[in-house]
This record gives sequence, structure tokens and C-alpha cells, in this order.
Amino acid sequence: MTVNKILNAKGLMCPMPIIKTKMAMNELASGQVLEIHTTDKGAKSDFPAWAKSGGHDLLKHEEENDVLKFWIKKS
Repeated sequence: MTVNKILNAKGLMCPMPIIKTKMAMNELASGQVLEIHTTDKGAKSDFPAWAKSGGHDLLKHEEENDVLKFWIKKS
């Protein structure tokens, strides 16, 4: 998978990771992929719901050393 932009949202609490993600997605073209790193545990439910509501594809998510990582493809 080709990642076009990486967003570091570690240390931010809800709703800031989603707000920063929305701003980063606005900089991408359709079909490009954003990788997000966050430590907000609420992101486990926030990002899938946000991606679905915006018509974007949540390609993958994983947790590594208390950092949640999400890959979202812009619609």
C-alpha cells in the first residue's frame, strides 16, 4: 500500500484526532491514502465511523506499543 501522507495525532484527545484527520484528508486527492497515528483509545470506534460517514475506505488498523494506526483511503 502506498501512503501519501502521515498524520501524527499522538497525545491529542477527542475530537482533535478526527479534526486533524479531516484537515489532512482535504489535502489529498481521491484515491490517496492517509496514515494516522494516535494514542486516543476512543479512536478505535471514532475512525471507522468517521471514514464510513465520509464515504472513505478504512483499509487497515493496528495497535503497536499503545499507538493506534489507521490507514484511510480518500473517496
